[in-house]
Order: sequence, then C-alpha cells, then structure tokens
Amino acid sequence: MVLGFMSLMLNVTEGEVSNICIPIKYANRMLPCRKTISLHDNDNDEADEDDDHHDNFFHHCSKGKTSLISQEGLTQLSFFIFVLACMHILYNLAVLLLGMAKMRKWKSWEKETQTVEYLTSNDPNRFRMTRDTTFARRHLSSWTETSMQLWIKCFFRQFFNSVAKIDYLTLRHGFIFAHLSSNNAFNFQKYIQRSLHEDFKTIVGISPLMWLTVVIFMLLDVYGWRVYFYMSFVPLIVVLVIGTKLEMIVAKMAVTIKEHNNVIRGSPLVEPNDKHFWFSNPRFLLSILHYTLFLNTFEMAFFVWITWQFGINSCYHDNREIIITRIVLAVTVQVLSSYITLPLYALVTQMGSSYKRVILEEQIANVFRQWHGRVRVKRKIEKTPETNNDNDNNGDIDLGESPTQSEVANDFGSLGKQPHILQEIPVHNQTER
Repeated sequence: MVLGFMSLMLNVTEGEVSNICIPIKYANRMLPCRKTISLHDNDNDEADEDDDHHDNFFHHCSKGKTSLISQEGLTQLSFFIFVLACMHILYNLAVLLLGMAKMRKWKSWEKETQTVEYLTSNDPNRFRMTRDTTFARRHLSSWTETSMQLWIKCFFRQFFNSVAKIDYLTLRHGFIFAHLSSNNAFNFQKYIQRSLHEDFKTIVGISPLMWLTVVIFMLLDVYGWRVYFYMSFVPLIVVLVIGTKLEMIVAKMAVTIKEHNNVIRGSPLVEPNDKHFWFSNPRFLLSILHYTLFLNTFEMAFFVWITWQFGINSCYHDNREIIITRIVLAVTVQVLSSYITLPLYALVTQMGSSYKRVILEEQIANVFRQWHGRVRVKRKIEKTPETNNDNDNNGDIDLGESPTQSEVANDFGSLGKQPHILQEIPVHNQTER
C-alpha cells in the first residue's frame, strides 16, 4: 500500500519537482559519478529538441541552473522504490525461513521434555551443586570473572553452537516456572514459533524513518565520498553486537544462579526479567534488528537497481573491488542473521518480564471456531423436524452444546495451563441443561 502511494505521489508531483532548479556548480558537487554538467551542455540541449534526456534535464531552468531531479530521474526513482520493497520482503522471508530451518531441531528437544528420562534427571527433589550442572559448566569459567572477558567469550560463542540444547531446556524451565506455574506440558517450541511469526509482521514493514534514511543516503551518494562502502559495514557490526548481547544475557543468568545459590534443587532456575535487556525493553532489540535488516536490503537493492538501469559497466561500478566487498558483506549479514541472530533472538527475548498474551488468546479463539464448526456439522447430520423449527433462530448455538470442561482442556493441552481469559467463560456440561 505504501509502495503504491509513493509511486502515485511521484507521478502526480513529477512536474513540480522537476521545476526545482539549483546552480550547476552545486549539482556538479553532488553527482554520484565522475562526470560534470556544463553550460555548453545546456546550450546544446536547447538546440537539440530531439534529445529527451537533456530536454527533461534543462528545459525548465534558466541559464546556469539545472533541475534538482529530472522527470527521467523520478521515473528511475519509482523503479528503485519497487526494487527496494521487493528485496525487503524477499530478504526477510529468506531470513525467517533459514532461521526456522535452523530451529527445527528444537522440536525434538521439546519432545524430550515429556520423556521419563528428562523428568527423572530434573527431579525437583534432587539436590546438586550449581557448578556441576551442565548449564553452569557451559557458561561459567575463568573467562566470566570480569565483564570484558565475558563480552569477549560471548562474542566468539555466537559462532559456535550459539543455542545449545541445555540453553533451550534451561530457559524453557525458567519461562514456564515464571508464567505458567511449572506445568511441564506447555509446548515452548510452538510458542516461540508463533511469537516469531508475530514479530515478522513488524520486521517486514518499512517505517517512515526508514524511507527518510533512504533519501539521506541517496543525497549523500557523492562521487569520492564512498558512503555506501562504509555503510555496508554497519549491518555487520550491529548484527554481531546483537548476537553478543543475547549471549551475554544467557551467560549473566548463569552467573546470577551461581551467586545466589551454591546448591540447587532440580533444574537450574533462571529468572525472566526485562532488566536483562537494553533500556529494560526486549522490543528494542527487535527495532534494531528491523533497521539493520533494512539497511542490508537497501545495500543489495541499490546494487540490483543500478545494474538493471545502467548495466554492470556503468560509472557506479568503476571500482570492482569495492563492489565485490559490499556484496560479500551483504551476503555475510544475511547468513549471520538467519543462522545466529534470529534463533538467539527468538529464544532469549522470551526471558522478559511478560509473555505475549495475544498469541495465547488467538489460539483460544481458534479452538472456539473449530468447536463452532463441529457443532454446525453435527446439527446438519442429525437434522430432525424438531430441530428444523429451532433452526429459525439465525443459527444461534444452544448453550447446551457448549464444550465441556474436559473438551476445552484437551484442546488447550499444548498451552500448558488454562489461560485466564478462558477461565472467565462459563462452560456448561450436557447434564446441566
């Protein structure tokens, strides 16, 4: 919708925008290639009415001035907006799909939590030394004594087994204990998957601030400044910092457990809290990741657009080494975001003080829709003359056919415990009619 609106506005205002004139000396300073505009070109343009490109460029400006952006430039800008929007969607879909493929093994970890072996090894009546637990041995070492050492360790850890099985199981245990009263039947893996899909709705969007960033970078695309080359390092640095921060959160949880308890019962218990995150806001990480992925998309979209419009041998590609470096960095960010940052983000951001109730409430609504459909099918099958007369009530469902408490509990087995919104809905059994 935004793409269509912007294209429409460009078409409507192209005449007014092309009438904006600036001195040629300023225009020459802001050209992205090693070329200049001269007064001689302006004179030749007035003499050559068949040259559409130069006619559009100088037609509305007096001598010594040129258009800030020509009508042809506005058309090219419309193409770039289209390419950028398409690349943004494709890039984010690729990040999501590759990340989900990396997280596929979490499903087997979730199934393991329902086995007798897991329940036995995590018996709440079993006492253990904190330093002897697998979670503590993974995160506690001589490299965790100072904050600087911990940052260095977490920086390199994100490249090797960033999300270990013990991390998933420990954070799952802490989440369930904090929000769901230690009910082990809760499917944490499905909750993370639904939460990630909810966040994807945010990531795939393009905010006005992002469009403003595009305008600024295009204005700063001046020959010799190499703005795009330096900008290509920003997404890589930010992705690495986010990955290190997420690893730091898990490591600090392990340090906190050791500081508070030398002996623990059952599994190590981490405490979800917003204070683990920057500005005590887990959503802030999503905003940074969103903006970083957009910058990376902009890098690739600009390369595709320039190659499409002007060819691979245009003046934009004079320095092939810089172009290759930018492409390699963009691909590297794509891989790191998919296989490291996204799985870490999906798991660690569940360690905030609250959980996403809207996801659970959506599942409740789906259960009642399915129940409603089953009732309607059943009434059609068991249709009798008596029920035909009752069906004149605009399809209202008899309260006596409401799902029983046990039926609802079965439908919500994967949610762990019955959500509060469900407890407020009166449930009638068949015997109460």
